[in-house]
Amino acid sequence: MSSNRVLTVRRHRPGPSLLDRINPNAGGIDCRADTLYVAVLPTRDPMPVRAFPAFTTRLHRLAEWLTICKVTTVAMESTGVYWVPLYEIVEARASESSLSMLGM
Repeated sequence: MSSNRVLTVRRHRPGPSLLDRINPNAGGIDCRADTLYVAVLPTRDPMPVRAFPAFTTRLHRLAEWLTICKVTTVAMESTGVYWVPLYEIVEARASESSLSMLGM
């Protein structure tokens, strides 16, 4: 016996965010072995989510991009030691800019 019920799907309507923005100068980084995925507020850059390969020169570009986007705090997520090189690069730049790491 088959059911003739109609399945209704509720579509997400764009609107104001349900989450409060506590720190608009914050960014987020997902650290993986070969690529780091970085997100900033859409008002800071036309392309607010970017992927950076895990090479030293690209990590320097990532830190520079965060500075250009006026990001002062970064939260990182990593399941391994993939965050260490970026952390060292950002810490070295900390005296030059106001960028700092929030946590791992």
